Amino acid sequence: MISSQIIKGSIEELSSITKVDLCVLDLAGSVVASTGDKDFLDASIITSFANSPVDSQVIGDIHLFKILDDGDPLYILLAIGDSEHAYMVGKIAVSQLQALVLAYKERYDRNNFFQNLLLDNMLLIDVYNRAKKLKIEVSVPRVIILVEGKRVQDSNMQELLSSMYAPHSGDYVTAVDENSVILVKSLEEGQDYNDVNEVATTIVDMMNTEAMLNVRVSYGTIVKEIRDLSKSYKEAKMALEVGKIFYAENRVNAYNTLGIGRLIYQLPESLCKIFIDEIFGDKNIYDDLDDETLATINRFFENNLNVSETSRQLFVHRNTLVYRIEKLEKSSGLDVRKFDDALTFKIALMVLGYMKYLEKRK
Repeated sequence: MISSQIIKGSIEELSSITKVDLCVLDLAGSVVASTGDKDFLDASIITSFANSPVDSQVIGDIHLFKILDDGDPLYILLAIGDSEHAYMVGKIAVSQLQALVLAYKERYDRNNFFQNLLLDNMLLIDVYNRAKKLKIEVSVPRVIILVEGKRVQDSNMQELLSSMYAPHSGDYVTAVDENSVILVKSLEEGQDYNDVNEVATTIVDMMNTEAMLNVRVSYGTIVKEIRDLSKSYKEAKMALEVGKIFYAENRVNAYNTLGIGRLIYQLPESLCKIFIDEIFGDKNIYDDLDDETLATINRFFENNLNVSETSRQLFVHRNTLVYRIEKLEKSSGLDVRKFDDALTFKIALMVLGYMKYLEKRK
């Protein structure tokens, strides 16, 4: 709902232009916002006016107006002055505040709608009925983009994202927890995952340059019906988690590019242990996987098992690289110069990383 700070800012701006003092009170007669510092009327007069059938009234040099919400009184506005000018200013203030109330109510209702939709808290018939009431198109290509930051330093993350993507363009920003913000991105016909990835990358760059925020971004698959947005949200959540485990160097992760990481993420821990035992047996492979070895092997994989290119990029002699590979072969039993062994070792590294992740969560 609209805050007292918003109301105060609105009537102060109008008062400074018109030179008419304004005061907004709740239905019990308590001051919500005022341009003056004195009490104009007793609370009993305010409550009596609030319960009366009329929308405006004059008591002495004070004009009373009702600010309505769906036909029911929400606030009482006082305009101080015995002239026609004060009456007109009061009517303008009422119109302005009612528009603000409606705008903030729609914003709240839309936010609430998308939160319940993404969390599967709505029946299918309610999804379409509420979308129609809120004037949200139901058959538009959309995708969920999830932006995660640190709770303490990223408190203005939602505000910045809202300034980048406004509802009038069909985009909506909401949040379902304390650490992440969700962008419901509307797409035009013909736009694909390349366009979505460009948007996600832009968000990372803007958060970093405009607010010095270090964020991770993920997105799900593109859906054509509003009822399927919860599916895209679940995929974006998975992409965020899988990215942290297997692709930590990436600031943007897409559900449709997770590859084998998504498969491993869905495996039970017991099956992962069986796989590692079958590959390495009783060997404590962790002792041999120091940072230098891991960096060497990862660069070797990036260069498609090319020894010469890898040694050149690592600035080491070819024989030094071969020695490291052979040392790893002795400890693991896998020769990563062979494709099958390299594939097995790559998957084993990812499974080990996943098991470490599970261990930290316990």
